[in-house]
Amino acid sequence: MLSSSHLAYAAGMASLVVIGWVGGMVIAPYMGALLQKFRFWKPKKRTFASDGASMPIVASQTESEINTPRAGGLIIWIIPCIIASILWLGAQIMPHGFIARLNFVTRGQTWLPLFTLCVGGIIGFIDDWTVVKGMGKYIGGGLTARVRISLVIVMAAIGAWWFYEKLEWSSIYIPFFGLWDMGWLFVPFFIIVMLSTFSSGVVDGVDGLSGGVFATIFTSFAALAIVRGQYQLAGLCLVIVGVLLAYLWWNVPPALFYMGETGILALTTTLTVVAFLTQGVFLLPLIGSVLVMEAGSSIIQLLSKKFRGKKVFLAAPIHHHFQALGWPAPQVTMRLWVISGLSGLVGVGIAIWSGIIQ
Repeated sequence: MLSSSHLAYAAGMASLVVIGWVGGMVIAPYMGALLQKFRFWKPKKRTFASDGASMPIVASQTESEINTPRAGGLIIWIIPCIIASILWLGAQIMPHGFIARLNFVTRGQTWLPLFTLCVGGIIGFIDDWTVVKGMGKYIGGGLTARVRISLVIVMAAIGAWWFYEKLEWSSIYIPFFGLWDMGWLFVPFFIIVMLSTFSSGVVDGVDGLSGGVFATIFTSFAALAIVRGQYQLAGLCLVIVGVLLAYLWWNVPPALFYMGETGILALTTTLTVVAFLTQGVFLLPLIGSVLVMEAGSSIIQLLSKKFRGKKVFLAAPIHHHFQALGWPAPQVTMRLWVISGLSGLVGVGIAIWSGIIQ
């Protein structure tokens, strides 16, 4: 049972959602204008898949990408870092005030997710930059899959080392079975999970889709962190949720900008760290069910075309399949939001039921 002081602390942390939202609402229009000024959008529409196959359906559904800026995800990692810096500095000046209670910068809970949020965002921005400039081997530009995967592996290795060496963390929680000490196997397992979560970045393909899905996911993990007493980690998650809501405000049709790899890479890598910190890594596929659907449909489509010579879906990832069936984009978006929200509720419920948050 949570004490009244714990509930009061949790209520204070929840105000960080508003802080993140206000920060996003203030900065987003200026960011959008800046990206428009530099014509930060794709020079060509996407017509070919990574295997070289033609994608007429996807091309028709992504026509607006040509004149809509990428890298709107800049606000998703820049604003939390600014807020973290301000609150940390305020806590040093007034260590017993309200600002100190909101400060969520701690070595054990938020140093690593802040690191992945920033570094992942920077790598993603570089990828978006190469797309805009038409650089790289891909048609239309962009870092190659090998380069992106290599960079994510380096990030994951640093994260795994931090968990294993600095935090002395080698155990994972399996719902209804308890903790399992993996020993050194924790390191490769962490890397595999981050790579798998990173592959779910294909969710960014319809106005409002990625913002709403990630907002529900981070809200679910914030709830886990609060009940586990990890208030600083919850604070960071809630700031991210607030910024995502601001991003969503400007991303609904007609979108001011798209998240791009700038936001997707920052969010997916940080989500991995948050899942491990809350001992919810085995609940990640459930809470992030839409991410699994998106990545899984792309993998199934690619393998089917390679080994069977035909497609399983009309288009991949699966949100494009639904569009090809005739669903309007807002219908696709809102239905996937519903699935994401329900999955998050079920995931948190299982966590409570199984004793993960004792």
